[in-house]
Parts: sequence; structure tokens; C-alpha cells
Amino acid sequence: MKFYLAPMEGITTYIYRNALHHHYGGFDCYYTPFMSNTVLSSKELRDISPENNKDMKVVPQILTNRAETFIAIAEKLHTCGYEEVNFNLGCPSGTVAAKKRGAGFLSVPDELDHFLEEIFAKCPLDISIKTRIGIESEYEWEDLLVIYKKYPIKELIIHPRYQKEFYKGTPHVEAFKQTADILKDSSIALCYNGDITSAKRFCDLIKKVPSTEAVMLGRGVLANPELGRILRNKESELLLSDKLSRFKAFHDEILTGYMDYMSGDQPVLFKMKELWSYMGPYVHASDSLLKKIRKAKRISDYQSTVQIILLEAQRI
Repeated sequence: MKFYLAPMEGITTYIYRNALHHHYGGFDCYYTPFMSNTVLSSKELRDISPENNKDMKVVPQILTNRAETFIAIAEKLHTCGYEEVNFNLGCPSGTVAAKKRGAGFLSVPDELDHFLEEIFAKCPLDISIKTRIGIESEYEWEDLLVIYKKYPIKELIIHPRYQKEFYKGTPHVEAFKQTADILKDSSIALCYNGDITSAKRFCDLIKKVPSTEAVMLGRGVLANPELGRILRNKESELLLSDKLSRFKAFHDEILTGYMDYMSGDQPVLFKMKELWSYMGPYVHASDSLLKKIRKAKRISDYQSTVQIILLEAQRI
């Protein structure tokens, strides 16, 4: 079984990936947030720099509906030493989908087919695809699979929801199961993505689809950074003292990482506050203290509140 960290825009940066890898581990591969322009920003260049991604496998992701853009970015990644790139057909954002990008590209299958034909003919890297199963209908997936089967896709990462469902409701695991059956003799590797937030949900997936060989984890890891380690090693959660000391080291590495290259308190606090919107329950942070985190305007005030959260967690 392989475990991958999902790409989450603005969150799973190289700073977060490194801290997670150093203090928790459990992942075979880490996917970067998407790039969509031929001229990469300084932030994107920093994120994909091999110097910032040592000792772990990283796969950059591209979001576009223009083949020439995809190829141009892929060629830059090739010069950086990457061997694989991931194509984003999974982002359900309304603004993205309206431009026929991300999951929105699935609404024009003929155009998608032509796009895939061109990038597979010209891309210097292996290509994996992260996809939804359509826009709003179960009948769409069958037609999309016909297209995907035409190309030498290294791996198909399936989030079995429709674009219109965003992250609501229950994933259509049956669609993933049927796909595994259809592609069992194919060279295309399959990975499941969607709502694996606990060991129980992981076990439920394996019971339904025993042939599952890879799982991509996203929001579940933000809420519990141990999740990859737990699922890989079939271990229980860390004891409280170990849990808090490891979390503090993890948190401090992320904070220091952002402080090292961001100018001023506010950009750093923006990053850390976003993380706390997920990981508060992991250390039993009270609503009042999480509110203080959200209202912090100086890093010193923020750090004091984090210290109180960890002290209170020790008393539980």
C-alpha cells in the first residue's frame, strides 16, 4: 500500500511537507499545489526547488487547459530533475471550473481528449492524472474512462465525486471499485482519494475495494498529522506526552520556515491561522484559545497562545 499527500493550495507547501516528513512520515510521495502559468512565480520556484525537497519524492502538479502551457511547465520541471508531473482534473472550484480548467475540463471531453493526445506526445515526463468522475452525472465517468484508457497514464488518482458536489456528501466508492475492475489488466496504476480521515474510513475502503494499492490523504492529515504513519504501520495514536512534544517540534519547524522568508508578522500569521483551522482538535484546543489564535496580530502573541494550548493539553 502506498500513501500520498494531496496537493492543497497554499497549505501543503515545501515548508509543511518537510515538517510532516521529518516529524511524522508515513508517505511515499508528496504532491505540490498546482502551477498554471508558464512563467513560474518566485513562490512556485521555491516550492519545487530540489534544494527544498530533499530526501522525499515530490510530484509537481499542473492545472491548465492549454497543451502548450502544460508542456512549457513540464519542460522547466524536467530541467529541475523531476521525472513525473501530475495533471489536475480534480479541482472543483467554481471559478476554476468556469474556465474549463480543473474538474471543469471534464465538461468538454472532446477537447480534453485532444489536449491529452498532445501532451502525451510531447511531454518529457511521465504523467499522472488526478480526476473527479464527471461534472454531475454517473454516465459521464464511463465516457471519461474510454478517453483515459487511450493514453499511457502512469497513475490515475480518482476522487469519486462530481465537480458539482465539491466536498459534500459521500464519495461514490462504487465508481472507484468499478474502475479498479475495469482497469485490472491495464498498465494504469490506480489511487483512491476522498474523505480518508481515520483508520476506520481507511479500513472501510479496503473492505469495499480490496485491490486498492494507493491512497491519497488530504484534509485528514491536516487534522491529524499522524494519519499517514498510523495507516502505514497499523499503529495507535501516540501517547499524550509524545504526541505533544512531536507536535510542538512539527509546529515550530513550520513557523520558523515561514518566518525565514516572509517579511512581517501578518503573512506568517495568515499561514499559521489557516493550519490551526484544521489541527486545533488534534491538541484539544479550546474554542476560546483558537479564537485568540485567529485574532493574533503579532507573532509573539500567537506563540504565547500556542504555548497555553499545549500546556492545557497536558492536563487532559
